[in-house]
Amino acid sequence: MRSISIYHHFLSFSNLLKCPASKPAFILRTPFSFEIARRTMATAMAKRLEGKTIVVTGASSGIGKSTAMEFARTSPKSLKLILTARRIDTLKQVAEQIEKEFGSGVQVLPVKLDISKPSEVKGFVNSLPAEFKEIDVLVNNAGLVKGTAKAPDILEEDIEVMMATNVTGLINMTQAIMPIFKKREDGGRGDIINIGSIAGREGYPGGSIYCATKAAVRTFTDALRRELIATRIRVMEVDPGQVETEFSVVRFYGDKAKADAVYAGCEPLTPDDIAEVVVFNAGRRENVVVADTLIFPNHQAGTGGAVYKKPSPPSRM
Repeated sequence: MRSISIYHHFLSFSNLLKCPASKPAFILRTPFSFEIARRTMATAMAKRLEGKTIVVTGASSGIGKSTAMEFARTSPKSLKLILTARRIDTLKQVAEQIEKEFGSGVQVLPVKLDISKPSEVKGFVNSLPAEFKEIDVLVNNAGLVKGTAKAPDILEEDIEVMMATNVTGLINMTQAIMPIFKKREDGGRGDIINIGSIAGREGYPGGSIYCATKAAVRTFTDALRRELIATRIRVMEVDPGQVETEFSVVRFYGDKAKADAVYAGCEPLTPDDIAEVVVFNAGRRENVVVADTLIFPNHQAGTGGAVYKKPSPPSRM
């Protein structure tokens, strides 16, 4: 078979752009197709993920649910998904949706798990069926924010639940799964993908505890990567900016109107946007570590005042 270099592909595409409309036959003869290239890349990623067992925490909605769907969509032939959250009924609905859309090639195991409770995390691995215990990828997605109070008026229960979920829960899940990774050859093999936040890089008023938890995730992730440098265990972090999920509804204690106001006048990221990045990271060649990713919507350049919102149209009397 004739080998065609990327350089020749580029030249062919460049010539296509210059080709006059009177010579459409060139299109049929060009050796390069961006659609073929896209499919080839997607196929390579699917093969790398094929046969893997993946844990996604906080998978009942938002980024977690989208991540589960994206893994299934990317590698539908042979995949095992362990989806955890506190809402088991919702998890079962997600599992049914995946099985309906992608068929029997994707096996889904919904598991009720509150990662803020250490006892539940400790029993997690032993509770899994034997065919789901060889975990390859852990996506630490579960997390939350409560309230907008500033010190000294921050509620103690809000501090406790954010710390227990976002920090202690994430660390406990990592420690529960790591023995599976470390027993493998070459010092260990597996992926840990932590969902952080821009809030872990920049603090903002009314979010001090949440920012502190995400800063802790960032530092833990960085230290863990250094600790595992002699292994084949990859440690990665994905830091979203503004994403429209149930996040703000939880922050405002269920007040949907206040949550909607956060996203008024702008186009935030969607959970699918983040899920695509997570799956892309997991689907890289084993020697490639996408260590740190910061993702903004177009109207955002940071926290606080670094967000542009379109002015509301004047009201008509």
